[in-house]
Amino acid sequence: MTAVLPETHTVRPPTREDAQAILELVSAYNTSVIGFADYTLEDAEDELSEPGFDLATDSWLVFDDDRLVGYGAVFGKGDHRDLDIDIVTAEVDVERWLLDRVLDRAAGFAREYGHAAVQVDTVNYQADVARRDRFAGYGFERGTTFHRMRIDHAGQVAAPDVPAGVTVRRGTPDETSQRAAHDVLNAAFDGQFGFTPRPFEEWKASQENHSAFDWSQLTLLELDGEVVAMRLCNDQFVEDEDCGYVGRLAVLEKARGKGLAKFLLRDQFAVDAAAGRTGTILHVDTNNPTPALGVYLSVGMQAVLVMEVWRRQVSA
Repeated sequence: MTAVLPETHTVRPPTREDAQAILELVSAYNTSVIGFADYTLEDAEDELSEPGFDLATDSWLVFDDDRLVGYGAVFGKGDHRDLDIDIVTAEVDVERWLLDRVLDRAAGFAREYGHAAVQVDTVNYQADVARRDRFAGYGFERGTTFHRMRIDHAGQVAAPDVPAGVTVRRGTPDETSQRAAHDVLNAAFDGQFGFTPRPFEEWKASQENHSAFDWSQLTLLELDGEVVAMRLCNDQFVEDEDCGYVGRLAVLEKARGKGLAKFLLRDQFAVDAAAGRTGTILHVDTNNPTPALGVYLSVGMQAVLVMEVWRRQVSA
């Protein structure tokens, strides 16, 4: 049965000028669930300007008179076989209506890209049990659980020794280095939950659209002249947490077991501490086929927030 909005509600696509209103909506919801906003104006602006994201067809704002009460969006990457959806509202009727719009658009993507079906993923704070139960009722199933890991820095942190035979390349703005990082990322994350390989130009544009990112925060590790590991950081958590953020850390399978991941983590701790950051943050899939969670715990990081990914298949 198709959901219907209350008569007082109106709908329109967002514009980039709506970032502040979306910030206020998302912050209010997050604060009600986890006690803090966990979202910034830059986050909203970046989302609305994501390359390939069509505001007119892929997103919706719902108003009660002049008050924003709902936001929904669907984001595709690469071949659009896996889609990310975002629905934020405190009103169950609005949530159901936005979900119908999002799922219909997902089916449209399936047809456009020639897929019989696509997967849609949405993230839910584990603390929001009511929303979790509603999405289960909508036909979603729990896909995996992510932990936000954090380590605090009290003063300076000693830089680790570089592993034997390894060359460290920091701040790599040239295209050759960017392509090497892209290749390592795709190879190392192949088959992991929710990871969609993206063509190089699409991946690069997405990175450069992120206001908290610049290429100076890309670090590569070489063994015998070959790039075998990469770390991609950004300032996403500087404004609200005063922490550095490890967005991606990848090591090729053939180079694992040599301490490269631990080196990259401890090296970033030293970099963040030297910059005066109070800590370093990253996210880890607890169902990761590599022992990533154990690595992060072994270097002193602790889980500070738990999020679940809920997944549903949508037919064309």
